[in-house]
Amino acid sequence: MRVLVLLVSLIGFVLAETSPEIVPIPGGISGTGITTRYWDCCKPSCAWTYHTNQAKAVTTCSIDGVTPVADNVQSGCDEADKGQAFTCNNNQPWVINSTLSYGFVAASFTGGYDVKHCCHCVLLNFQGKLAGKSLLGLITNTGDPLAHNQFDIEIPGGGVGVYPYGCHAQWGADAVNGWGEAYGGVSSREQCSQLPGSLQPGCNWRWDFMNGVSNPDVKFYQVKCPKELLDIAQCQRDDE
Repeated sequence: MRVLVLLVSLIGFVLAETSPEIVPIPGGISGTGITTRYWDCCKPSCAWTYHTNQAKAVTTCSIDGVTPVADNVQSGCDEADKGQAFTCNNNQPWVINSTLSYGFVAASFTGGYDVKHCCHCVLLNFQGKLAGKSLLGLITNTGDPLAHNQFDIEIPGGGVGVYPYGCHAQWGADAVNGWGEAYGGVSSREQCSQLPGSLQPGCNWRWDFMNGVSNPDVKFYQVKCPKELLDIAQCQRDDE
């Protein structure tokens, strides 16, 4: 009898999982792509109103990672000018249910710097070992290092890449490699303890949701942005 009760409870848990509606954008961007990961603490490209299709840019934060700053504040990755705008702590991914997470990505659909899709959302359907799992990501960044249809997922401890100064200035991370390796970041869930406590949930997400799988390929298509993501980024496009 106890086994039956447990089985019924488990079935009820699965059925009770939150499954938000995902609304495709007719004629939106779609295709196959690659993923990487990063967390460089920098002010993202889509946080500059004057060179994006936005009425309001992506929100950035002061050195505490919490307090919003104006969109004309220089990036904290600018070592020469000692900028004071950093990635906000809440730009890390989180789990919605066993097959879906929300988060933020840097993206390029042309290869290189591509701000055309700032503040659009894409559903990334992971392939290979993570088939059946997806990340619904809001595009907050882009950059020259990105390839055609590349999505650089914002994951704390995911690597500082070519901009190591931001996390050093904000959190005292290594001035060359950040946490772990510059490209790839920390290599185990245990190493997430190196990060500030406020960033550790997003670091752990890589093992809790992605099972530690590194840079899976994806099939993607554009979708309507969930309110939860827009409430965090606070960005508004001027053409929608």
